[in-house]
This record gives sequence, structure tokens and C-alpha cells, in this order.
Amino acid sequence: MDDPTHTTPELGAIEHGLPATMRAASRRAYGSAADVVVDTVPRPEPGADEVLVKVTAAGLDRATLHLLDGKPYVARAALGLRRPRRTILGQQVAGEVVALGADVTGVSVGDRVFGTAAGSYAEYAVAKPSTLARTPEELTDEDASTLGVSGITAHEAVVGQGKVRLGQHVLVLGASGAVGTYAVQLATHLGAHVTGVCSATKLELVRGLGAERAFDYRASSLADLGSAFDVIIDIAGNRRLGELRSALTPDGALVIVGGEGGGPFLGGIQRNLFAAVTNPFTRQRLQWFVSMPTTERCTRLAELLTAGSIQPPVDRRVGLEGVRGGIEAMQRGELRGHVIVCP
Repeated sequence: MDDPTHTTPELGAIEHGLPATMRAASRRAYGSAADVVVDTVPRPEPGADEVLVKVTAAGLDRATLHLLDGKPYVARAALGLRRPRRTILGQQVAGEVVALGADVTGVSVGDRVFGTAAGSYAEYAVAKPSTLARTPEELTDEDASTLGVSGITAHEAVVGQGKVRLGQHVLVLGASGAVGTYAVQLATHLGAHVTGVCSATKLELVRGLGAERAFDYRASSLADLGSAFDVIIDIAGNRRLGELRSALTPDGALVIVGGEGGGPFLGGIQRNLFAAVTNPFTRQRLQWFVSMPTTERCTRLAELLTAGSIQPPVDRRVGLEGVRGGIEAMQRGELRGHVIVCP
């Protein structure tokens, strides 16, 4: 996708006295959190099939780490080979529609929306209506801003790929992060017996979300957990495929959500490819997927949130200047749930 800071307006874009510039958290080259700066940049214009959202909240998600450093290198085919095509960080968004492209229908200026947008760690961001949904009156923008990536990824892992059912034993690895906290709650909501693995300081958090058991990943191997699982959801992990399979029932399902292992070129994709090659030769289901936000999926998650079936535990709320610190805390594994960026 092209850099959302482009300033050539599409014919038919509707303006309502909007400022020509905005503040945004961005970086100009691949690097680390230290390279993230907050500065004034041109406000983006919506393309013919896009809307402009005034951002009120934007959830931090783990994909930001890969957008920041451009790793694994194979991802740069989409992100930009030598430098990032999109300089402003952020994907999850909640806010108000303030301008429409010429071809947009079904969305109005003034609508409260949430989902994903290009470069959401900013005062304004452009988005495709197909990746947004209307925010229910009962939801705050802060809560809604955690659904577009983290919520949808967890839902696809638990429901779409894991096919978790009543009474099953489910293991969630990485249970205290943005995706993991939702995965624990969704599996519990479906009537599963959930075991969560996280760091020692977050065990009570994970139990409070519905896990019947919680273990410190530093002190426990999968063999120590005492039983085979019907479904394992491995979030941003680096365990060997054989170790994960040994903790499954003979016809259990492993759902790989990202991954931090492997070499610099393929990274966690290497393990995903191995799982795909192995899958046809085993009774176990070895699954991985790419999360795709849609209006329908966003709406489904909002209904669960409105009903109280899931809730986003918030670690911290920050302004644009806090994006760097939020990323660093995520890299250190300190977060207990979500970081909400409020421009």
C-alpha cells in the first residue's frame, strides 16, 4: 500500500474545514523503537474508495514490531524493499469519519467507526470501508480500537481455525498479550477448559480472564502441564513444531499465530511452512493463517464486547509520544493486555 501521507486529493473527496497537517508517530527507515518520532506531516486525503477517519484511539498490536524493523526480510516484498512504503505506524483504529472518497457508499461523515486504517498512530488516517464497522453506542472508542487486529486474530485462531468446542481442553501460549487475552476469553466463552502460559507476574491476570490454570513459561515445559490438549494456540512463540505436537491429542489442532523464531529472511514463516508441509501426513491439524479484517468480522467482535463476553484489559493509555515506550514494553514482554494510543 502506498504511503498514506499522500496529499493529492481524489475527485469527489468531501472536505469539512480540516487542517492541512497533523501530528503522527512515524519512522523514515527500517529500524527500532528508537527511530520512532512524532512530528507534523501532511494530512492524508482519502482515495476514491477510501474514507478519512479522525482518530480518537488506536490499539498497539504486535504486527507493528515487524512493520518497524521490516523483518522477516521476505515481508519487505510487500512493505518496501529498501525503505518502508508507509512511514506512519499503526493499523488498529477507532474514531469518526470526517471525509469520503468519491466512490464511497454506505458510510457517512460523522459515523463512529472502528477496524483498521493505514497509519493509525496519527490524528487522521485513511481506511477502506470494507475494513471498518460502525461502533455501537455502548462501546468506547478505546475498547473498540483493540478489535481490528488483536480481536479478529484471536477470534480466527479460536473459532475459525481452532474450532474450539464445549468441553475441550485448550492451551493458549502467550496468554497475557493483546491477542492472548482475547483468545483466553473467547475459548472460555465457548465452554472450553483453558490453560494459559505467560510470565509469572501475569498469572493472576490470565486466571482472571477465565483460564482454569495458568503457568509461568520460564518454569514450565509443555510436558509439565500434565495432559494432552485438543487445541493449542501458539501466539508469537518460537517452540519447535515437534514439542507443540507432542502436547496435542492424536487428532488435536495446533494454531500458529505469528512467530518470533527462525532466521532473518523467513523468520516465523519458516515454522509455518514446515507445519503446512507436515499437515497432510498427520491426523493432527496444523494450522496457520493471515488475519483479514472485514466489516462482518469487526461487527461480530463488537457484539461479543457489547454483551460482556470479552473485555480488553488495558495495560496503559498513551499519547503519540508514548508509542515508542509502548513498543519497547511489548518487546520486553512487559505488557498486561493492550496499549491504547490516543492522539
